[in-house]
Amino acid sequence: MTRRSGFAVMTRLIGLVRPLVGFMVLAVVMGLIGHLCAAFITILGGFAVLGLLGFDTVLSLPAVFVCVVVFAVVRAVLRYAEQACNHFIAFKLLALIRDKVFRALRRLCPAKLEGRDKGDLISVITSDIELLEVFYAHTISPVAIAALFTVILCWFIGSFHLVLGIWALLAYIMVGIVIPLITSRLSSGYGMAFRTKSGELSSFVLDSLRGLSETIQYGQGEARLASMNAKTEALSGDEERMKRMTGRNMAAANTVILLFDLGMLFLSSRLYQNGIVDFSGVLIPTIALFSSFGPVTALANLGSTLQNTFAAGNRVLDILDETPVVEEVSGREKTVFDRAAAEHVTFSYGGETVLDKVSLQIPRGGVTGIVGKSGSGKSTLLKLFMRFWNVQGGSVKISGRDVADINTSDLRDMESFMTQETHLFHDSIKNNLRIARLDATEEEIIAACKKASIHDFIMSLPQGYDTPVGELGDTLSGGERQRLGLARAFLHDAPFLLLDEPTSNLDSLNEAVILKSLGEERGDRTVVLVSHRQSTMRIADAVYCVENGRMS
Repeated sequence: MTRRSGFAVMTRLIGLVRPLVGFMVLAVVMGLIGHLCAAFITILGGFAVLGLLGFDTVLSLPAVFVCVVVFAVVRAVLRYAEQACNHFIAFKLLALIRDKVFRALRRLCPAKLEGRDKGDLISVITSDIELLEVFYAHTISPVAIAALFTVILCWFIGSFHLVLGIWALLAYIMVGIVIPLITSRLSSGYGMAFRTKSGELSSFVLDSLRGLSETIQYGQGEARLASMNAKTEALSGDEERMKRMTGRNMAAANTVILLFDLGMLFLSSRLYQNGIVDFSGVLIPTIALFSSFGPVTALANLGSTLQNTFAAGNRVLDILDETPVVEEVSGREKTVFDRAAAEHVTFSYGGETVLDKVSLQIPRGGVTGIVGKSGSGKSTLLKLFMRFWNVQGGSVKISGRDVADINTSDLRDMESFMTQETHLFHDSIKNNLRIARLDATEEEIIAACKKASIHDFIMSLPQGYDTPVGELGDTLSGGERQRLGLARAFLHDAPFLLLDEPTSNLDSLNEAVILKSLGEERGDRTVVLVSHRQSTMRIADAVYCVENGRMS
């Protein structure tokens, strides 16, 4: 994980506001005017007191009361409008960020996401991105508002005497900048630790739910619950430290505000005693400072909470900045499938050689079989034809062209790939099949299911093709999920069909039906068939054996 400074994270997050900069400016303007109205309601009260005491004032008493009413109404309207504008910006940007994150995940998939902690990814996509709402709705515009508000109030208070204006500036700097920076430095690391442990807990809970049957079967419920409680308590401990820091931050800010308020009263009183200012120079600056800490107090409260937000932003930026193992290719001349080949292919996972100078020829319209022990590299070879990874040596070619030089979209259109594990979404059977081809007709879906020997089973269900399959297809057996995966591959209607153990969970009857369908595809499609079963290899025109990463 990249450790970025808070400033670096903030700069990157602010850069995402660019498409909505007009709304942000509007929010700042409305917030500034609203805060000025709130402060000057109290200041006008000071002028009213001066009027009642017989001092000459700029406004008459009736005018003061009218202004107070107008300012109160304007403050209320602008407060609502500012918050509405900020939240529009925040939720619009969260949608844009989620879109960017999902695009990044697609770009990283599958090489960078294989073996990745899925619970932690879910935590990033959901809670981490959601936390950025605090930054966009309650941080960017308050900082700008506080800066502009400080300038105006320092000018107003300084108009009575320069020393009073400087004292006000010191007060705003201490509350709005110094205290948040000290708090942020003291709580440095708390936010990242909290977000990391939150992701770990999400992963643990997800893992526990998926393995609930095994946990019950082997009597590990108490141990699993104890581990979950330990992780929860550790997370609660981090949150408690963060809350404690927030409380100390608020206490320090309120104490400093009180001291500066008393300091303003003392300074203005001394100036009055020395005849430098009149009574209004004591009352109005003191009241003005008393009533004007709202914008900078908002900044003071950010000192500790932003650590959590910046940690979440850092985790999101990690995904956006991560470099994919395989870059998508576009802009090349369109490729039409004719044949495929692997020539002296060498490939390693993390330094462990899986394939070593493997070569095979896959002629058009034939069925090519690949057999070998588990872990010998059979599935990896199919993934290299899909260009999920780049080879370290040799080349993988389609129609005589290296797959690294073929448009990725062309490659996906030319190939159908069925993995050993068929993933089914929590949706209907029909929608799960349509993932292979969104524009598929009912007739085409049924034809694909008949080839996969699953149509009769689907029609026996109460809702037929509209039957929901449950989360991860849990309502179906392994063989039924496998046949649906094969139906997807048929429905994709690609000329190059890559099948990884397509009959491993099937009985002999269903295997025979599927092999018959694959045999009938010969000529129209080119099939590569990976299997442990010798019976499956009966339809293959040529069979290659992979042993210890070598082809025989």
